[in-house]
Amino acid sequence: MFCWTEVGAQHAGIVQSLIVTCRLHGIDPYTDLVDVLQRVGQHPAARVAELTPRLWKQHFAANPLRSTLHGLTV
Repeated sequence: MFCWTEVGAQHAGIVQSLIVTCRLHGIDPYTDLVDVLQRVGQHPAARVAELTPRLWKQHFAANPLRSTLHGLTV
């Protein structure tokens, strides 16, 4: 509703869908996104489905990759 362009609205919808899907599977969306963005470059394209929230939880949730900012306090 408040996106400047149709493409912007589509991208906002994708991000919102990802967040809701993570929550439905009991996953912290921030943890999932940080981990997936770090893995996507070296993850085999044939196994890209493993990076979806449901399968990510099975394969990677126990030991997610973290941001270098994780645990820092202000």
